[in-house]
Amino acid sequence: MEQIANVYAEVGGRIHSTRILRGYTRKQLAELASISPKFLYEIENGKKGFSVAVLYNLCDALQVDSNYILKGKEKSVYDNHLVEAIELFDRGQTERLSTIIRQIYELHKQV
Repeated sequence: MEQIANVYAEVGGRIHSTRILRGYTRKQLAELASISPKFLYEIENGKKGFSVAVLYNLCDALQVDSNYILKGKEKSVYDNHLVEAIELFDRGQTERLSTIIRQIYELHKQV
């Protein structure tokens, strides 16, 4: 039971700090996530868990990956321009592009 309480506290802390970083009040984030400010308070303070739907809404509102909220690990977020450029290539070309990018990375590490 104590382990679950620790998870709730860690998750709530990440939600709280991300909310502050994004400049939202508790009321603003609660509205964006379609929950009450009181429920958000309870989540941020590790007093309550929440559903996948609430997680989805919080992540969407905070513009973070659920991996970060749940485990503190950020998923790589790529610039939309880079993604759009990569999507111009077909599958065979993207495999070659991946090889080229990895070679550039290896060269950069050596500098």
